[in-house]
Amino acid sequence: MAHSTVTAAVTPVENGTSHKQLKADLLSLKSPDESEDGFEKDENESSVSITVVGASGDLAKKKIFPALFALYYEDCLPKHFTIYGYARSKMTDAELRNMVSKTLTCRIDKRENCNEKMDQFLIRCFYHSGQYDSQENFAALDKKLKEHEGGRTSNRLFYLSIPPNIFIDAVKCASLSASSGNGWTRVIVEKPFGRDSESSAALTKSLKQYLTEDQIFRIDHYLGKELVENLSVLRFSNLIFEPLWSRQYIRNVQLIFSEDFGTEGRGGYFDHYGIIRDIMQNHLLQILALFAMETPVSLDAEDIRNEKVKVLRSMRPLRLEDVVIGQYKSHTRGGVTYPAYVDDKTVPSGSLTPTFAAAALFIDNARWDGVPFLMKAGKALHNKRAEIRVQFRHVPGNLYNRNFGTDLDRATNELVIRVQPDEAIYLKINNKVPGLGMKLDRSNLNLHYAARYSKEIPDAYERLLLDAIEGERRLFIRSDELDAAWSLFTPVLKELEEKKIIPEYYPYGSRGPVGAHYLAARHNVRWGDLGTDVDH
Repeated sequence: MAHSTVTAAVTPVENGTSHKQLKADLLSLKSPDESEDGFEKDENESSVSITVVGASGDLAKKKIFPALFALYYEDCLPKHFTIYGYARSKMTDAELRNMVSKTLTCRIDKRENCNEKMDQFLIRCFYHSGQYDSQENFAALDKKLKEHEGGRTSNRLFYLSIPPNIFIDAVKCASLSASSGNGWTRVIVEKPFGRDSESSAALTKSLKQYLTEDQIFRIDHYLGKELVENLSVLRFSNLIFEPLWSRQYIRNVQLIFSEDFGTEGRGGYFDHYGIIRDIMQNHLLQILALFAMETPVSLDAEDIRNEKVKVLRSMRPLRLEDVVIGQYKSHTRGGVTYPAYVDDKTVPSGSLTPTFAAAALFIDNARWDGVPFLMKAGKALHNKRAEIRVQFRHVPGNLYNRNFGTDLDRATNELVIRVQPDEAIYLKINNKVPGLGMKLDRSNLNLHYAARYSKEIPDAYERLLLDAIEGERRLFIRSDELDAAWSLFTPVLKELEEKKIIPEYYPYGSRGPVGAHYLAARHNVRWGDLGTDVDH
């Protein structure tokens, strides 16, 4: 798709005026028959206006604007598009462009024309200051959007990068005062989608006062990650995997998420939610549903989401004894003292909010009956990773048992899908060590993405933003999925809070609380990420 932004010829500029500034100045010189993007107006064509609500926040600066630029750089955005930042802060268009420009980068594999592309992108970015609960301010935004749309069919996407307590106000104002009159209007909503079943249902009900379900795009950025999207390809397009994908061959499945840093000043927000709501109830549970679902009728969004909902509704109620919680404490290593969670000034003193949780879940259906799905998520652990580990059953009557000694678990096959960092898929197999004796070891059949593919992997937000613009809902969460996810975790969350269960404390930078190992052992499982194998 072609992009054109400036129609006047530009001569080399001396020290004083920047190339960027000159382009910005040229915007005001366009003829009345041209729109802001430099194209002749054509009322039969459509335009897309993307409004980032909460444009001055961290998420917008670090993720949303860079993702939009990456889409523009890859020629994935429509010919006629405009980006508006909307927030309470007072800011000019130039100040927004300056703020955004600091976070933009070009693809490693495509460096040519980078600065020129940035300039062309930035002059499509504008700013409107307003309150999130002011219909008048949104009506003023609507007027500006119409000027840029230039009489074309207007399609509008609003990205709510704002705290959940002001979602409804912003949705109400955007819907009533800044909806498209002749095209589609869509709203992307960031998690958290409530704190429990009741608050989530109330949020959904309020959103549906102003929007239809088809207009609401609930984003879980983990579903946009390359390896998560590859899950169904791996399973449904490879004959060797699909027949093994059941209780008959799989002994357990582990979903592991760890960060090697603490709350880092975000403790105030985090303390209100905790690790179960922040990671397990959404990211890990969504991956579990994708992993465990039956073959959908088609790749259509509704067919895939129907199957995910069936998995979530088949899950056994989660009991308190199948959950372990922890909280990181201060630890000194190598002369450096790392703070405890409660040392964060934004965290209330004596907080019992878990920064680590492990849980054993079960799906009571024909395919997965009796197979433990173990989840583990934590902050301030020894490494940063997100992975799915599938441990297969022992080989019945294995001829080589005596070669493995007593630890048969080390002899079982394991499929590992490493979502981040350093994306990879590898299968652990048993193999004879070359030589005259019969010595076996475990080796990896390894698909290491960086080695196999030279192309840079797109950020999850790029994929999800593009899908929202194109109306593809496959990777977004439907309201009944959300209800099923909350109904699984709400009872145990309430019990943890009402009984004031004290988390097990673990040192900053450790492998987490010992209780997680006891939980796994109770289900005859050994955590795969704690082995001595080299996972590369």
